Amino acid sequence: MSNRIKGLHHITAIAGDAKRNYDFYTRVLGLRLVKKTVNFDDPETYHFYYGNENGSPGTILTFFPWANVRKGRNGSGMATEIGYSVPTGSLEFWRQRFEQENITHGEITTLFNEQYLPFEDPDGLNLTLIVSAETDERAPWETDQVKQTVAIKGFYNVTLTLRSIKPTATVLTEIFGYSFVGQEGNRYRYKTDAIDTASIIDLIEAPMEANGLGAGGTNHHVAFRVENEEVLMEFREKIVKRGFQITQKIDRNYFYSLYFREPGGVLFELATDNPGFATDETIQELGSGLRLPAQYESIRSKLETILPSLV
Repeated sequence: MSNRIKGLHHITAIAGDAKRNYDFYTRVLGLRLVKKTVNFDDPETYHFYYGNENGSPGTILTFFPWANVRKGRNGSGMATEIGYSVPTGSLEFWRQRFEQENITHGEITTLFNEQYLPFEDPDGLNLTLIVSAETDERAPWETDQVKQTVAIKGFYNVTLTLRSIKPTATVLTEIFGYSFVGQEGNRYRYKTDAIDTASIIDLIEAPMEANGLGAGGTNHHVAFRVENEEVLMEFREKIVKRGFQITQKIDRNYFYSLYFREPGGVLFELATDNPGFATDETIQELGSGLRLPAQYESIRSKLETILPSLV
C-alpha cells in the first residue's frame, strides 16, 4: 500500500491573533506546537503546526495567523469542518472544559452511529470531537490539564461543502482510492482502507449554498498523505492525465508538496511523509524555537522583532 493515498496529512487554516491561536490549541485543546516557522510567501507571518508528540501525518493542523484578517465565511467550495478523534468517554470532559473556557460549542449528539461534540475555535473555525467506533491506537500529546485518557489523538475526518458532490467524489474514488461507505441526509462519507486513522472525507451536497469567503476562521487547504516523492510524482501524472492544473513539486522543508484545485473548488495538496519535522529540531525540541526557511535566515533578527510574542 506504499503507493496509495494514506488519508489526511495536514489541514491548513487561517487565524487572527497569533497568541490567542497558540493559547487555544496548546492550552485549551492540549495539542503540541510541533513547529513554529513562517509563511513561505509572507515571512512576517507565523506558520504554526499543531499535532501529537512526533508531529505524525494525520495529526497536524496548521495556521497562518494574520492579526488584522477579516472574518471569513464558510460556504460552497470549502473544507467547512475538521473532525478530531478522541477516546471513548471523553466528551463530557470536553463539554465541561469548553463551558469553563467560554468556548462556543453544540450538544453531544450522534452521526453515523458515533458520538460527536461540535465546537468553534476563537476565530470561528468549525471543529468536532468524535468518538470513533473503531479503535484509534495513536498516542496523543498529554499536558497537565489534558491527560491521555481524554486527549485528542489526531484527525478523524474533514468535511467539504459542495453544490454537487459527484465531480469531487470522482477524484476521491478514481484517483485517490477512496470508497463510498455511507450517507446521512445530504452528507456522503468516503473512506480509504490504506490506513486506519485520518481516513475519512465527508462531502455535504448543498446545491443552493453560496461560495465561501476564505479568511479568518476558515480552512485554506486540505493535504493528503503519500509515502515519498516517488509516489508524489506518480500521483501528479495521474492528476495531469485527468486534465487538472497542478503545481510542480515544492519543497516545504518538512515535506514535499503538490497543489491542485478539485472540481468543487477546494484546494487539495499532496504531501510526503518525508523528511518529517525532526530535521532541524529533535523530537524533544519540537516547537521550542523559531525555525526559518533558508532564504529568510539573513533577516532572522528583523523577523524576531516583527513577529508577535507568544508569552
